[in-house]
Order: sequence, then structure tokens, then C-alpha cells
Amino acid sequence: MAATAMPGLPRAAHQVLLDCSMGVSELEHQIAAIASLDEPVRRCLYRYVVRQRGDVGRDEAARAVGISRALAAFHLDKLVERGLLATSFRRLTGRQGPGAGRPAKLYRRSDGQLTLALPPRRYELMGRVFARALAASSVVPRDLERVARDTGRRLGAAARRLHAATRPTATRLLARLTAVLAEWGYEPLARNGEIRLRNCPFDALANECRPLVCGTNLALLRGLLAGLGVRAVQAELHPEPGSCCAVLRATRRRTR
Repeated sequence: MAATAMPGLPRAAHQVLLDCSMGVSELEHQIAAIASLDEPVRRCLYRYVVRQRGDVGRDEAARAVGISRALAAFHLDKLVERGLLATSFRRLTGRQGPGAGRPAKLYRRSDGQLTLALPPRRYELMGRVFARALAASSVVPRDLERVARDTGRRLGAAARRLHAATRPTATRLLARLTAVLAEWGYEPLARNGEIRLRNCPFDALANECRPLVCGTNLALLRGLLAGLGVRAVQAELHPEPGSCCAVLRATRRRTR
């Protein structure tokens, strides 16, 4: 529906109303999506879903947050509406045929990405240009891995200095490592002697220039381990769909 002129309204203000009436812009969509997480219950549900390795049903989400199934369903569907979650349908009982019941609605993190910067910034676009140029070159600069490692080492050393007053035990070093990885957006998950990185902060670049970006990422992580002084963990390439290409594993002790 077109906006109509309003008597007494300045022309500039009328133009703003006209622009707003012409549909929801990408900026407005992102603002609405991020603002939807300001609701505490919805935010808790979102955090729970994205931390799980598999799809999550309404009953499971409701139990995890401590709310009713109906309330969980309401907030989960709002997150889907805003593009923050995606859905699938599957029978959870494993039964097939008549009497097996309706498939359950399951939720997982969507593949969409929210990047809000005011004023607008397009660092990812320039990063893609750089990555494509390097990948297209017949000789990838050897300095790239060195710079990535040095950057990781420098940032790791800075994080270690923040806790210089405490004794750097193995447990504390691992806790610092996990905290830095979380701050950088890797979404680390410690399990069975490994730290899985459930998110790739460089996903858009990796999708276009995977060998280049993953190799640089590995050097960055190895530098981080060195800077933090974490010697009991090593970074290795272990590509897995939906997560970072690297995994951090406890080093094996040499037997005499």
C-alpha cells in the first residue's frame, strides 16, 4: 500500500515514511532478528539449540530451559520467523507406518548470518577479494602462515598477561584457551580429550578459498596455543560439516 501525503508534514519527513512503507530493508530485518533475542526466555532457547550437535525438539528445549512445551514452541517458532533457526521434521521414536504418530518438529541453527554495523561496513567483501587474489596466485606467499601464527601468538600472550597474577596450572590454561576461543567466535566444546570448534568465524571466506583459509586458520590457532603457553594441546586439521576445519587435541605423552 502506497503512502499518501500528510498535510503539514515536511517533505523530508514524508520521504522517510515513504521509504519505510516500501518494504522491510535488510538492515531492518537484521535489527528485528537481533532485537528478538532481547527476550530472556527466547535467548536461552536459542543458546541451548545452537549448542547441541543435533536437531532439538520442543519437549527437549522446554525441559532444558524449565518452561512449558507450549511456551517453548511459541518462542522457537518466533526464532524461525526471524531467520535465526531452521526446522526439520522427523519421528523421534523410530517407528514407521500407521500408528507411528506425526513427525516431530525439530530446530537447529539456520545457515543465515547476521552482521550489523552502523554505519554499514563490508569487511567480509574485502576479505573475499584478498582471499581470491591469494588463491589465484601461482605462489601463495609463505609469509601468510608466519603472520597468522605470529598474530595468534601475540593475542594469546596478551590473554595470558591478563591472568599473570595466578599460577598457570594446566586446568587454568585450558580454561583460558576455551575462553579466548569462545570470544573469537569458535564456540568451543570440550569433550573426550578434545576441544571441538562448532563454528567457523571465517565461514564465508572458507567456502570460497578453503585450503587457503583453513591453512591460515590452523596457523592462527597454533600461534594462540604457543602464546597462551598451552603445551598439552595441539591443533590439527579435521574438517567436519557444520563446524570449524580444525580440532584441538590433547598431546600424547611419550613413553620411555
